[in-house]
Amino acid sequence: MIESLPRRRHLARLLPVLLLPALAACGAQGRVASTAPAAAPVTVGIIALNDFHGALEPPRTAVLVPDGKGDARPVPAGGAAWLASAVDSLRAQYQHSATVAAGDLISASQIASSLFLDEPAIGVMNRIGLDFNAVGNHEFDHGTDELLRKQSGGCAQHTARKPCQVEPFPGAKFRFLSASTYKADGTTLFPASGLRSYGKGKRRVEVGFIGLTLKGTPSLVAPEGIRGLTFGDEASAINAEAARLRRGGADAVVVMIHQGGYTSGLPNPDGCANLTGEIRPILDRLEGGVDVVVSGHSHWAYVCEYGAINPERPVLLTSAGVYGQLVTDITLEIDPKQGRVVARRARNVVVQSDPYVSPRGPVETAADLPRFTPRPDVAAYVGKYVDAARDYAQRPVGRLGGPVARGEVAGIGNQGGSLGNLIADAQLAATTGAGAQIAFMNPFGIRAPLNPAADGALTFGAIYASQPFNNTLVTQSLTGAELKAVLEQGFDDDGPHQVLAPSAGFTYQIDRSRPIGQRITAMALNGQPIDPGATYRVTTNSFLAGGGDSFTLFTRGRDSVSGMPDIDALEAWLKAVPPRAVPTEDRVTRADK
Repeated sequence: MIESLPRRRHLARLLPVLLLPALAACGAQGRVASTAPAAAPVTVGIIALNDFHGALEPPRTAVLVPDGKGDARPVPAGGAAWLASAVDSLRAQYQHSATVAAGDLISASQIASSLFLDEPAIGVMNRIGLDFNAVGNHEFDHGTDELLRKQSGGCAQHTARKPCQVEPFPGAKFRFLSASTYKADGTTLFPASGLRSYGKGKRRVEVGFIGLTLKGTPSLVAPEGIRGLTFGDEASAINAEAARLRRGGADAVVVMIHQGGYTSGLPNPDGCANLTGEIRPILDRLEGGVDVVVSGHSHWAYVCEYGAINPERPVLLTSAGVYGQLVTDITLEIDPKQGRVVARRARNVVVQSDPYVSPRGPVETAADLPRFTPRPDVAAYVGKYVDAARDYAQRPVGRLGGPVARGEVAGIGNQGGSLGNLIADAQLAATTGAGAQIAFMNPFGIRAPLNPAADGALTFGAIYASQPFNNTLVTQSLTGAELKAVLEQGFDDDGPHQVLAPSAGFTYQIDRSRPIGQRITAMALNGQPIDPGATYRVTTNSFLAGGGDSFTLFTRGRDSVSGMPDIDALEAWLKAVPPRAVPTEDRVTRADK
């Protein structure tokens, strides 16, 4: 454990020990000293969220909760105005509280936020009353200068898209935190932590908040956007900052980290069954001083007493899923005399919003869960940006033969499926002039299914929801051997396994029972085996071409040609053949079923 309490609290702990012999002597002589009842602890509420991703409107995806009968039921949830009301209702339970986030408030956003550089997402959080946000990887999607503008405000233009299109941008009223993101001079890009005080006099307590992003951020964003930054080890940064906060008098320490995990079994936002993921080795290296870890990045919801997993690391771990569909209610009971947390608990609250109809049928509200009325001021603010984006979003872009979503290759969840194949086909068609023979789409770049109207019609808003990153297409040359090495990176155990979706005519086979580096067992183009020594022209989005999603070997490509934006390629593909058929063939197979 780190011994880091201030001197006044050392004395508070030692005095009862020094007085014990005297009290015992009094008792032996029949003179028992009177003792005042212990003061009640100070209660502080921590209201936490993560991975909001500019979800201004209800995202029309459901939260799965236990139905009490051994199964799960979907509940409609999300939307900024509903989230604001949920946060208000939780905050009202506490005399003392803070509202925090674990990153990715912005980017990969709904069109009404994305079109306006996520200024409305920041505006929503200002109105909700957020105090701190740990910087996530998506905060860097438009580069460091644009992220600094998000904090400080103003209308300086750092991207192709013009800022302040609807109104002047004041910046975030909350503080970004980044304990492990360093500039070239060794200082952090944003403050490592923040401190809040609650109560007065002898009942005054202090809570420290540490924020940080994941060490793997460079593989998740475009390199030019983070040039000059270093993303350090998460556990080391937490340990150093927690010790500093404790030495300064913090009675409790809350970490917000943009890294997370996954559970398994029956979906349960308050469950912690079989916790896995990159958050675990970080928690296992904490040296003490941390009470709560609010996590994110995985888009998974859980509440874990981590001491049940590792008794030497008794921290409370939480995550509120994604898109503001859940908010975590954390209660800390802090003893001001001892200077420590004496009790804590957490639960995830479903931000239940309006019912909707999904491709699988109606998703109805749950009478046994709280309902929230959309907060009028936030609803009006969101409506202003939705209206500003409406003409752009509702523009027709073509027709599709039916709904299409990301699928699964025999048990591998991280792959693009039919939707990934459709996007890859569009990108290949858009770059044939650059000599493209093959195109690939990364599964994590697909954010929503395509659900056309009854007549197959799709709007720009629908395809933008699926591909919201504003990447451009890049065509480059790779040998067959280099192509195999790239595909092997999807299964090298450096991060989650993921299947790149290929364009029509290219097929490959996976065998995950084989050693790393030998798991791609076959590749073919138009029925002919790929020649390791031959050169092929390959198209990807600019994120992948820059080594994104850990596919670093794409950076070895040669003779690069930049093309149109990926979203324009998909629109052109849909318009060319109305309705465009949904790809149904298996382009990726497994040999280890």
